[in-house]
This record gives sequence, C-alpha cells and structure tokens, in this order.
Amino acid sequence: MTDDSQLEVPTIRPRRLRRTPALRRMVAETHVVPSSLVLPVFVREGIDEPRPISTMPGVVQHSRDSLKRAAAEAAELGLGGVMLFGIPEHKDATGSGGIDPAGVLNLAITDVVAEVGDQLTVMSDLCLDEFTDHGHCGLLTSDGEVDNDRTLAAYAEMALAQAAAGVDMVGPSGMMDGQVAVVRQALDGAGHSHVSVLAYSAKYASAFFGPFREAVDSSLVGDRRTYQQDPANAVEGVREVLLDVEQGADIVMVKPALSYLDVVRRVRDAVDVPVAAYNISGEYAMVEAAAANGWIDREAAILETLTSIRRAGADVVLTYWASEAARLFAR
Repeated sequence: MTDDSQLEVPTIRPRRLRRTPALRRMVAETHVVPSSLVLPVFVREGIDEPRPISTMPGVVQHSRDSLKRAAAEAAELGLGGVMLFGIPEHKDATGSGGIDPAGVLNLAITDVVAEVGDQLTVMSDLCLDEFTDHGHCGLLTSDGEVDNDRTLAAYAEMALAQAAAGVDMVGPSGMMDGQVAVVRQALDGAGHSHVSVLAYSAKYASAFFGPFREAVDSSLVGDRRTYQQDPANAVEGVREVLLDVEQGADIVMVKPALSYLDVVRRVRDAVDVPVAAYNISGEYAMVEAAAANGWIDREAAILETLTSIRRAGADVVLTYWASEAARLFAR
C-alpha cells in the first residue's frame, strides 16, 4: 500500500474558486446581461391573434397588438432591442411591400417606437426575402439570377422607408456586395444620419435556417448559396466584416452563431466596432426538441448556449430566448 504521508499534495488548487456558487459568480469571466440580448420578433399582416410557429415552440407570428405587448415586456426586462421581421399578406417579384410606408414591417416599426420610445432599440430587418414571391433576398434578372446592383437600389428605398417609420437601427441582411455603403449613403443623404446600421456581414448558407422559413412563410425554391457565404470559409467571413466596417457599419454580425463561434472570435479580434451574433431558429429548435424529449436540462442549456456565444466574443446576441433568458440570468 502507498503511504499517504509520502504523497505530494498540490499547493495550486484551481478548484478552490469553484467551491461555492458565490465564488463561481465572483470570478466568472463571461456575463450575459439583458442589455446584451436582442429579441427577434415576427409580425404578420391581417391577423388578430398570435399564430404559433410549429418548428419553433414558444415563438409566434405576432399581430400588431401582440407585438406591442411583446415589445413593452422586452423594455421592462431591460433587453437591448428587438429585431422586427414583417410577413405580408401579398408578395410580388420586387418585394414592394417592404418599401410601402403602409407595409406591415413599416407599420410595425411605428407601432413599437410609439409603445417603447427610447427604452428599447427598435431594429428592423432590411431585406426583400419576406416580401418577394420568389423568396430571394434581391431582385432577379430575366434568367432567374439575383441582380446585385438593382437590389442595392431597392435596399436604399427600403432603408428610407424604415427610417421614416422611426427605426433606430436597420439590419441589411441580404449579403449583397456593397449593401452597407448604399444604405449608409441613402440614410445620410435624406437626413437620417442618426439611424444606425447593423450589418449582417458574415451570414452563412446554413442548414440551420429551416424553421425561420416557416416563421416568415418563405416562398424560396432552391438556395441562396450565390450570395450567402460558404460554411467552409472563415477568412472570407472576416474579409466581409472588414468591408462592411469600411463602408460605415456601426455593428457587424455573424450568423448563425453556434456553428461559427470560431468566426465570431476572429471577427471580434479584427474589428473595433461592436460584434453581434444571431442564435438562429435551427439552433433554438434543436435545444427545444431535445429538452421536450427529456434529453437535456432546458434552462441550463439555454444559459450555456448564450454564455458560449458571449464567451466567443459577441457583444450582442440575437436570440428567441432573450426575454426568458433575461429572467433566468436575473436569478
């Protein structure tokens, strides 16, 4: 038998700082606070009550009235903002509903701004995919290809419509070359220099967007691989981010988050503006499905997921758990 008195005992014991919850809280390197969270919300034209989204348990398509209640709750919880997505009753080839001042998204912006004032950053998706009958993020050529430069002109109009509705921050998300520069120039030229730009800079052609397609009633046939990034490329993601910063982006974003935490870290190290990451629909749905089957502890998984995104370097996290997470972290 070994003589225990002869064993060398460690003098450096990292476990000391893990001994109690209070110690662990005190030395935690990463914190998730409500102000770092943004709640994506969907508002559907022509409905009186919220409609559940089957692939995203707990998430709904809001009516205009229920949207205002959700925004007021987000403000009360101290969230950083809400990101608005509109779902129109009618779509067309040019996505005209996204530019129409009476379109569902622009009306929703005005509703939410009137409800919460400056207690909450009101953000809006600046993209055509929810409004086009073909489901692409831009205008199409006669042979069905996305026309980058004609799309930029539409984005400029959409930015002006959202600014006129009262938005605080626009989120160009279509991954068109030059989109940030065009949006920034349009806003500044029309006297909206106060409106910020959250650029979807490194947005990947991900398999995890599936539930979002139901959430916005997407009409897409095919894919978006000619404009969204190849999941194999990280260096390219940083290049896209640097281009957007050069063009005037106030915040840059990596989307999705969990499969691209390495890109989040690279981006955080490369830029001196805030970095956002979008914890997307498929990431949300996987946790919810596993928890519903009893395979994981749901609340612990939510907290760990959001902490990991912050730990990777995201200053801002867009997540469908934002309101719930604010309550969980408050514990």
